[in-house]
Amino acid sequence: MINLFKIKGQKREEAANAAGRTVKKQSPGELRLQKDISELNLPNTTKITFPNGKDDLMSFEISIKPDEGYYLGGTFIFTFQISPSYPHEPPKVKCKTKLYHPNIDLEGNVCLNILREDWKPVLNINTVIYGLNLLFSQPNDEDPLNHEAAAVLRDNPRLFETNVKRAMSGGYVGQVHFPRCM
Repeated sequence: MINLFKIKGQKREEAANAAGRTVKKQSPGELRLQKDISELNLPNTTKITFPNGKDDLMSFEISIKPDEGYYLGGTFIFTFQISPSYPHEPPKVKCKTKLYHPNIDLEGNVCLNILREDWKPVLNINTVIYGLNLLFSQPNDEDPLNHEAAAVLRDNPRLFETNVKRAMSGGYVGQVHFPRCM
């Protein structure tokens, strides 16, 4: 069976070479990512875009518009950079939208256990997207990147909600200005 795939691949390369095109060999990571993307089951609150075109699957953006919780009404953009050794390495995920959140710092780093120590090759892009959505419906003050936001969430949830709304509206929280994301 493996020889059959190898022969098909060789014939495809020969046909492309005869037509004057070069065939880019796909890494195992690219093949796995193609499978993951074809099987995506995105919630209604989430959209995927490919800023570099569909030919570059290894770099894409996810837009999340939470439909409940503190972040209701906001739109948050995350960039995904996928390594050729995916799924043996987790994707690199950054939040492009500056926001007041205990698990996302002001530089866009995301604190999600499956992007670090709990990553396993059986996990996929869909799992990461669901994890990001969960951060908006259930921010976690026990494993923060933004310690100040985590302390406010833990000690004064009403003030936390006010701070989130202020930040999402394009205001200041303390000395930090947040661009409007509503």
